[in-house]
Amino acid sequence: MRILGLTALVFAVCLGVYAQDSPEVARAKAEVERLRSLVAAGAVPRNQLERAEENIADAEDAAFLRKTLYGADLTAEQADEMIAAAARRVERRQKALDAQDRLVKAQVAPATSLEAPGGEVDLAKKEYALAETRADLTRQLAAMAQAEEDVERQPAVPGSLTERFDGNGIFSTALFARVETEYLKKFGKPLPVSALGETAVHKAMGFDHRGRVDVAIYPDAPEGAWLREYLTDHHIPYYAFRHAIPGKATGAHIHIGPGSTRIRNGG
Repeated sequence: MRILGLTALVFAVCLGVYAQDSPEVARAKAEVERLRSLVAAGAVPRNQLERAEENIADAEDAAFLRKTLYGADLTAEQADEMIAAAARRVERRQKALDAQDRLVKAQVAPATSLEAPGGEVDLAKKEYALAETRADLTRQLAAMAQAEEDVERQPAVPGSLTERFDGNGIFSTALFARVETEYLKKFGKPLPVSALGETAVHKAMGFDHRGRVDVAIYPDAPEGAWLREYLTDHHIPYYAFRHAIPGKATGAHIHIGPGSTRIRNGG
């Protein structure tokens, strides 16, 4: 298990790295420095500087979301921080909309002035919904990886929640392409692959998942039963997991290929 304090430190470091590489953060910081000089000279009010300082935090969240929400891979810990960053952006935009609404109600500003901040709130909410979806998928993958880790700690026995078929021990990209093609022919939809080879989640849990594929199908569903039969008929190794975490995520899936190996120190 990760130590919470260490996890928080990793979040902070990651956020700092993302922010340093972010053009919007650089612009926000430059604006703060410009306004700081103007405030010192009495040319602009201090609240303008305070708003600019708040923009730095928003730019940092935007940079983090760009790296995680639209990035290639995530750990479960990063998924949680991604949700938090998206939530903060919704909160900031709602606060700005509420402030503008008060001006409209006080007849200081026209009703049309609500359109821009209202649109920003809508966009931030859509971004948050997308972050939730991405985080859920990452948690599902983490649950699947946990199920595989459980097997390493306690080998499956007949009649347990895990089914193992060693086949001829061979699995390759060409074989997987055939599996995908046959599944598409049978069910008229793509094979729901959740992990193709190595992922950040598997690496974080210490597993080498290269050359393996996880498929998000419950083993006893019609699709799962067909897939297990196909793999067996073609001597392709697989593990079928029926694990689940009630109220959180399902670890149920079919792992195609040999079992994941534990990453050794330095390897």
